[in-house]
Amino acid sequence: MSKRDIIEIDEDRCTGCGLCITACAEGALALVDGKAKLISETYCDGLGACLSDCPEGAITIIRREADPFDEGAVKKHLEAMDDRPAEQQHHHHEESLACGCQGSHAMELSGQHTAPAAGLTTMGNTPSTLGHWPVKLKLTGPSSPFLKDRELVLLADCAAVAYPNLHRDILAGRAVVMGCPKFDDSKDDLERLTAILTEAMPATLSVVYMEVPCCHGYLRLAWEAAARVGGNISLRAVMIGRGGEILKEEVFHNPAGERAEVAR
Repeated sequence: MSKRDIIEIDEDRCTGCGLCITACAEGALALVDGKAKLISETYCDGLGACLSDCPEGAITIIRREADPFDEGAVKKHLEAMDDRPAEQQHHHHEESLACGCQGSHAMELSGQHTAPAAGLTTMGNTPSTLGHWPVKLKLTGPSSPFLKDRELVLLADCAAVAYPNLHRDILAGRAVVMGCPKFDDSKDDLERLTAILTEAMPATLSVVYMEVPCCHGYLRLAWEAAARVGGNISLRAVMIGRGGEILKEEVFHNPAGERAEVAR
């Protein structure tokens, strides 16, 4: 054992998205109890190929006492993984990512869309205006490039289903993060939304929520996050009725509370 460069993972910042795992050619990382872990020091070459894939900045390179990198051990490790039955390899791949797929991989979308499956309505072939992936608040890294210089929408998932003109009226030209204010952890959501606003500094944060009382939690969440960040973020609140109509739209010009109802 000698001093050398090796990665270190900050578990408090790690969200378990799994992007670092797929970026590591040596197979040195795995998801354990929802967090990325270094499974063997001998598999880590210390070059840090995984760093740029971490949206949370949870991985750094440090110099400390560690077992030496062993290229031979890495080769055997990768061969052992490749030799497993296909179903086991698939199971390992599912475990390596937080959501069981590559759905947390950040990307900007090109606007190209696949044809719907036979038998499904096309709803007039209305094009999608979604400009990026992922969309879940819990999976969106504060430093994601698609958040920069764009208005941000905090969308309650029920509102996405209820409002028929969501893509045309809400998503077009904007970035979006979504979830459920009733079932998601409000403390975690507040920390993540605050971090996103701090990094991206959107001019406007639009909150789209349902008329039901539990959904008003997103309005309080947005208000507190905007107040924490300060600056010139305007807060736009759009309440959707259960029948799919916009019941109310308001603009708060600053977190302290100047308010103007938008005529429709």
